[in-house]
Amino acid sequence: MSFVLFDDAIARTFEPFALTRPAGELRAGGEITRRRWARVLGAPAAGFIAAAHLADFEEFDAPAAQRSDVPVGAWLVNSRALPVLTAGSSLAAAAAAGRITIGGRIAALRLDRPWSPAEIMAAGSLEAMAGSSRGAAAEVAGWWLDAVWDLVRHLNAMLDADALAMATPEAHTGESRPAHLTVLGAHPVLVEPGATVEPLVVADASAGPILVRRGALVQAFTRLVGPCIVGEDAIVSGGRVAACSIGERVKVNGEISCTILIGHCNKGHDGFVGHSVIGRWANLGADTVTSNLKNSYGPVALWTPAGLRETGLQFLGTMFGDHAKTGIGTRLTTGCVVGAGANVFGSVMPPKAVAPFAWGEPPQYGTFALDKFLEVAERVMARRDVALSPGARAQLAAAHAARWTP
Repeated sequence: MSFVLFDDAIARTFEPFALTRPAGELRAGGEITRRRWARVLGAPAAGFIAAAHLADFEEFDAPAAQRSDVPVGAWLVNSRALPVLTAGSSLAAAAAAGRITIGGRIAALRLDRPWSPAEIMAAGSLEAMAGSSRGAAAEVAGWWLDAVWDLVRHLNAMLDADALAMATPEAHTGESRPAHLTVLGAHPVLVEPGATVEPLVVADASAGPILVRRGALVQAFTRLVGPCIVGEDAIVSGGRVAACSIGERVKVNGEISCTILIGHCNKGHDGFVGHSVIGRWANLGADTVTSNLKNSYGPVALWTPAGLRETGLQFLGTMFGDHAKTGIGTRLTTGCVVGAGANVFGSVMPPKAVAPFAWGEPPQYGTFALDKFLEVAERVMARRDVALSPGARAQLAAAHAARWTP
C-alpha cells in the first residue's frame, strides 16, 4: 500500500515555496509532510501531483511526480493535511477505512478505481472524489494548512507533539543526554545518540519539550527554548533559539524564534529572525533582521498570488523561498515574502514582496539570469556535499520561466 500526495488549488498558492517544491515537501512542525504521512500510514510515498512546473522536482528521498494512474487501493493524500505522528495507532484499528479525516475534513482517500493525474487535477479536491472510496471514515487528530502562514500559526503546538513522537527510544531513556547540560523546566529534554551538546548550553524546557537529533552539534553559549527540535546534522552555534523547527544540515545562530528552517539553509550569523519560514538552500547574510510585529501591534498582512491578505496573526516575519539570499545588514518589513532564488542586498528596505529571481535592491530589481543562478546554486549545494542533479536543474529552469511578479 502506497500513497500519493496531491497539491490542491489552495496548496498551489503557497508562495514563495510553491514555485520550487510541492507542498508535501514543506516542513510542518518538526517533520516534512510527506514523511509525516509515511509514518502514519506505514507506507512509502509513490509520487506527488502538483503544478506543471514541478514535473522534474528532485530532492533527496522525495518521490518523482506521478505520471501514471494512481492505482486501486492507494491512498490519495491532501498535502495540506497534517496528522499527528501518533495517528498510525488510531488507523491500525480502522484498517478498512476508506477515508481519513482531520477535523471532519477529508485528509486522505483510499481509491477504489484508478485515477489519472489529469483526472485528479480536474476534480480539484478530495471531496469531489469522495465517491471513489469505500469504507468508513477514520478520524485522526491533526492540523490543516489553509494558508501558507499556518506553518507559523501551528508551529508551537506541532513542536510540542512532534518532539516526543520523533525522538528515538534511546533519547527517551535519558542515557544519551550529557550530564553537563543545564536543564530548566519540567518538560522533557531529549538528546539522541550521536548528537553533541557542548558544555555551557542551557536547555530551557519551561514552555515545551526539546529534541536534539542524531549528528546535531549544539555549541557552547546556546540557549535552546522549548518547544524546539534541532534536526539531524544541524549546527547551532550560539544565542537564543526558541520554538524553532531546525531541519537537517542547517547552520543557525540566535536570536531566532518561532521559525521553520526547512533544511540545508544558513542563518549562521547575528540578526533577529522571528515567526518566519526559511526555504532550502537559502542564505541569510550577517545582521539580516526580520520584523515580526507591527508598531501598531495589529494583525499582519502577507502578499499572496491573490493579493495582500490579512493573516489574523499578530506575529509574522518573512517567508524566504528556496535559494533566496540576503546581503549583509538586510532589514525586512513585517510580513515579507522573498521569492525563490532572489538575491537581495543594499541599504534600502525591500518591499512586502520580492519577486522570485530578483537581483539587487529597490526601487528597481534586476533579474537573476538563469545560467548565473544555476552556477551559484551548484556551488552552494556542493558546500553541503549535494550535487545539482539534471532533474533539479530542469525544475529550477522551469521555476525561473514560471516566476511571478508581485
